[in-house]
Amino acid sequence: MIDAYEDPGTPDRRGGWHYLWWLVTRQAGRSVAGTLVAGVWMGLLALTPYLLSRAVDDGLEPGDEAALWGWTAAVLGAGVFNAWLGVVRHRIMTKVRMDANFRTVKVVVGQSVRLGAALPRQVGAGEVVTIGVGDVQTISQSLTVVGPGVAALLTYGVVAALLLSVSLQLSVVILFGVPLIAVLVGPLMGRLQGTETSYRERQGVLTARIGDLAGGLRVLNGLGGKGLFADTFRRDSRELREQGYRVGAVTSWIQALGMGLPTLFLAVVTWLAARLAAQGDITVGELVSVYGYVAVLVMPVSFFIECGYQLGRGVVAARRVVRFLALEPADVRSDAREAPVSPAALYDPRSGVRVVPGRLTALAGARPAESEAVVDRLGRYGESAVTWGGVRLDEIALPRVRERVLVADNEADLFAGTLREVVRGRHDHDDEAVARAVHAAVADDVVLGLPDGLDSVVEAQGRSLSGGQRQRVRLARALLADPEVLLAVEPTSALDAHTEAAVAARLRAARADRTTVVTSTSPLLLDQADTVLYLVDGKVAASGSHRDLLDGEPGYRALVARDADLVPPGTDTSTGTGTGTGRGATTGMSTGADSGSDPGSDDNGGSDNDSDTGTDSATEAVVDGKGTVVDAEGAVR
Repeated sequence: MIDAYEDPGTPDRRGGWHYLWWLVTRQAGRSVAGTLVAGVWMGLLALTPYLLSRAVDDGLEPGDEAALWGWTAAVLGAGVFNAWLGVVRHRIMTKVRMDANFRTVKVVVGQSVRLGAALPRQVGAGEVVTIGVGDVQTISQSLTVVGPGVAALLTYGVVAALLLSVSLQLSVVILFGVPLIAVLVGPLMGRLQGTETSYRERQGVLTARIGDLAGGLRVLNGLGGKGLFADTFRRDSRELREQGYRVGAVTSWIQALGMGLPTLFLAVVTWLAARLAAQGDITVGELVSVYGYVAVLVMPVSFFIECGYQLGRGVVAARRVVRFLALEPADVRSDAREAPVSPAALYDPRSGVRVVPGRLTALAGARPAESEAVVDRLGRYGESAVTWGGVRLDEIALPRVRERVLVADNEADLFAGTLREVVRGRHDHDDEAVARAVHAAVADDVVLGLPDGLDSVVEAQGRSLSGGQRQRVRLARALLADPEVLLAVEPTSALDAHTEAAVAARLRAARADRTTVVTSTSPLLLDQADTVLYLVDGKVAASGSHRDLLDGEPGYRALVARDADLVPPGTDTSTGTGTGTGRGATTGMSTGADSGSDPGSDDNGGSDNDSDTGTDSATEAVVDGKGTVVDAEGAVR
């Protein structure tokens, strides 16, 4: 069975049948072994009636006790050996199914990682979940045909040959009866594929809706749209249920015919054999053997129908996997250019943002979505004409960009694991480096507040942490990665003023002489920046130091002071949702700052701020209309 770190290989993406055959050939030895063992196992089942007939004709009818005991022992030995073969067959086929399961999971996960930020733009989350939860299991179950399916075909031939030695009439009935059953069930298999495909597609859509509901419930409540969304979900659920009934109707007919037709077939053959025995054309022992042969034949015929049913569903699932594997990142280039050898400037002509290497640059805009859009373009998460050292960013090999440019999203995923693993990410750093990153992100209290420190288990998405703690853990992870270019989206929006001031100072120190871009409208963070770029309608309206902009740019002063009397007409100061263009939807605030108290509080100066509305607590320090800012200790900022 495939190892957790084994290369799953390159899947055959030409179609559903090709993909299933690829899964078989990737474990050819095990598949052949399963076929052989299952063939012998089912063949011995067909041999048992023959042994019984010999016991009747050679031992019981003439009264030969020795022959009777001999044939009885043969029946017992065959039964014991076959029971052992049944265990071996089951184990081999379980490994075949599990290998197909894990191999498919690995290629799907690998493709998801390969697509990266392009994934949500090309396929819905519900589709990926449906593949991972349902289709993978369906594909693995369909490979049962490799063992019992082939064995059923072999056993069918063996039984027909044995019956030929008893009666030509019975053999002809067997040879033509089983194909007739396949003809009757065949049209249902085609219908099953159609209804199953439609059902899977609807299931993927509904799964995506569930994810949207879970992620945006708070926003829906705030907008009063929860009822409308719930009504839509109920309607989609009813439609999926009706489609499921249609799939179930076809499935029930297939299963009913799979059990009913072989039983009816058994009755016909038994009646014919009884008439032949009554006429003296066959012996009593042969009558017993015929009954046994047909009883055994019920199993391979049922396997035919069951394997056809499983294959029909498996092909549908495999086609969905193949379609997913066929997706390509939109920015894959065969003629990719090399990235700049040394740190170089990033320039976004659409907004006019120029990021000078080795400096801390802040983007301040009234609409967070516009600042995030700039970051998306600078990080190559959206189409743009951004240049890096004079070379278009989208002409550089994407892996080279990802190695040196990191976008630290405020809503980036946090996977379940120990805090140490969460902070390390995919990088291997020692505890000293982790401690430095934690300190730079002012997250020491997070470590101290957990029962086992860095070894404490953190739930998925950091649900066991408060909003401010999650934000600082994300920042610590980004700082530990130590990229050449760090693009941080609202890295302090959920923090109180005291913690935010500490983070701003330590961020500057930790990223000294490294290229860093932050989006924020917090005076405490903006004051630490070497250059602040003031954005209006997504374009640079002014640039300079924080203090220079306060003195010379009224719009900027109104933005960071958040004084309603100073806000220029048309400036968006309402609460809203900022949507990134490439990294997925990000719920944020139009002001980029929070003041609502988070359910969990930090230990270094106040409660985390995790509300989507309000103003930053740092604004309490603004003392006059000129925008002079004083921090909590009275120092002029």
